[in-house]
Amino acid sequence: MELQEIRRIVELMNEHGLTHFDLTKGDFHLKLKKGADLDDLRGLLASLPAAQAPAYAPAAALPAPAAAPAAPVADGAEITSPMVGTFYLKPAPDAPNFVDVGSVVSIGQTLCIIEAMKVMNEIKAERAGTICAYVAEDGNPVQYGDVLFRIQ
Repeated sequence: MELQEIRRIVELMNEHGLTHFDLTKGDFHLKLKKGADLDDLRGLLASLPAAQAPAYAPAAALPAPAAAPAAPVADGAEITSPMVGTFYLKPAPDAPNFVDVGSVVSIGQTLCIIEAMKVMNEIKAERAGTICAYVAEDGNPVQYGDVLFRIQ
């Protein structure tokens, strides 16, 4: 089997969300797996002594979370994350923040960085105004659509 054929099989696995592929053709055998092997994990868990059960408590034993007080509605338009990654307020640990609360920003000005897959993506202002609040926390992960800042 040619390397190009194997690459095409891997591409097809990715396209269709497959995690296991097994092909036998004559004396040739190709077996591809992606992710954790569930059978191996089950065997490992079964081999653990009963005294070493998982260290988590069943959901029924957990106390119910206290009702959080309603958050006040903040003024200003939301600036949301265009991607998933880690949110940073400054370009380097020892550098000043790109913007602070009260900073006046113009369209195209860099507000923060979101690191995704070791790539630093500058997030720029799409509107002019004054930063009135940070919503995301520096160094924490953000999801697509999470509010990063509020701007007036």
